[in-house]
Amino acid sequence: MLPPVRTDEEWDAIVPDEAVMRPGAADLCARLGVAGVPLTRFREGSQPVYAVGDDLVLKLFPAAAADDGVTEARVLAHVHGRLPVATPRVHSWGAYENGWRYVLMSQLPGESLHHAWPRVPGADRERLVERAGRTLAALHALDHAPLAGALGPGDWDAFLARQRAGAVERQRARHLPEHWLEQIPDFLDAVAGVGERAAESAGERAAQAPAAGGRRALLHTEFMREHLLAAPAPDGRWELTGLFDFEPAMIGDPAYDFVAVGLYVTRADPRLLARFTSAYGRAFEPRRLLAHTLLHVYSNLPRYLRELPAPPEPTLDALAEHWFGRG
Repeated sequence: MLPPVRTDEEWDAIVPDEAVMRPGAADLCARLGVAGVPLTRFREGSQPVYAVGDDLVLKLFPAAAADDGVTEARVLAHVHGRLPVATPRVHSWGAYENGWRYVLMSQLPGESLHHAWPRVPGADRERLVERAGRTLAALHALDHAPLAGALGPGDWDAFLARQRAGAVERQRARHLPEHWLEQIPDFLDAVAGVGERAAESAGERAAQAPAAGGRRALLHTEFMREHLLAAPAPDGRWELTGLFDFEPAMIGDPAYDFVAVGLYVTRADPRLLARFTSAYGRAFEPRRLLAHTLLHVYSNLPRYLRELPAPPEPTLDALAEHWFGRG
């Protein structure tokens, strides 16, 4: 019952339209044995997602993002029960109609930490950040080999090299002022291991791997308050109750996950970042994290500059320390 969505134009016309989406979601639920259960669409998120009653969540992926549906299901199955906080349990996943895919999963308790944060007392905030650091450490410690065939990018160094080649134009398209743009090439040149020129042969890649490659891990890539759930415990203290949204997961450098940590979890607060990295068990050099910020798939430096505290000087070096320093 859902029409094809393979282009941006089709996405914009169909995905937001509940008159089209809801009957399709209801039809799929009926096929999955949960007919007649109330459907409540979540307002946030790039994909259409519905609460199915009080216990389940249905996430839909149009043909234009069908691979993300496979990633979500595979990673959720891999991490379930293996992290310090809960992740959704997959009940069913697969193909629907016209290229659509779906994941039917358990619904986690709690609310988005992003929305809850203003009500969370300071001591609880620190404990939540520490728990988040331990959670990310556990994710990065998992064996990612079973997912190698399902997750990208495959050659991490080549991926970073491609991102580096387009770094300036990517930020220019987002209207970053010229005085920032002109700093990017020299800044990236000065940070080792973030997108050196892709090797032209397998032999050259193998020779480069120890210097440029480093450790690889299963990455969430959007480890942020918006994807963490929290709720007050019976004693009144806030606790993390869940981590979700694994559709953009990758296998790569653990430092890449700290982009979202610094921007969206600790939000340029050096004290909170110090607590997070202490719980995680490792800290990363601020300039390296800003370099990964510039290379991130969803990088939008102008938006971050609007939302986070301004650095004392309009330089990338000052910005790195201001957002990713630990005081």
